[in-house]
Amino acid sequence: MPRAPTTPEPVRRARKPDPVATRDNILSVARREFATHGLSGARVDAIAALTHTTKRMIYYYFGSKEGLYLAVLEQAYGDIRAIEQTLDLQNLSPMEAIRRLVEFTFEYQDAHPDFVRLVSIENIHHARYLATSEKIRSLNVPVIESLASILARGRAEGVFHTAADPVDLHLLISALCFFRVSNRYTFGALFDRDLSDPVLRARHRQLAADAIVGLLRGDAAEISPVRSGARRQG
Repeated sequence: MPRAPTTPEPVRRARKPDPVATRDNILSVARREFATHGLSGARVDAIAALTHTTKRMIYYYFGSKEGLYLAVLEQAYGDIRAIEQTLDLQNLSPMEAIRRLVEFTFEYQDAHPDFVRLVSIENIHHARYLATSEKIRSLNVPVIESLASILARGRAEGVFHTAADPVDLHLLISALCFFRVSNRYTFGALFDRDLSDPVLRARHRQLAADAIVGLLRGDAAEISPVRSGARRQG
């Protein structure tokens, strides 16, 4: 008895790799590897294994381990700066804009300890790799320009009485938010404070915003005599 004709199996074509998705996946895994182990401790073999690719492919995209590390840094700075651009600070009052920026910086760094670790690691290397990146330099221009505009508006409206350089102000905001993440374990162990506690976290966020706003309003001048008196008594 003749066999009934069978329907041929559909030809399965191999899916072409998506170079953008592959590159993004490598960067995501590399970010965790570098944040955990640093530049010297990170292993390209481990990154290749976790991304189901090869060292050869990684070097094809990034040139070297150092090239991959720099690409991770550029992406890390790009992420925070991109979100800053969505805060619409220029449509807020100067006081509200400053407070919003401080609160955002606090929240972002608290939620992204890997970013803080990457910056700390690059400081160990004296910013050797970051200094070669024009991309990172250009990424930081908008936040400084935005701060300069807010400060100018605040002085024009008579709400800011302290003359502040926008780069100096950016430093202060970063310092108040960064230290809490970079030193959370040592500080917590020394003073028996759990910095992940929601109540303490909310208080620190308000303290950071109040400190920056108070500085720009000139509140520090009002308490300086008390500080001077305390020093004389001590």
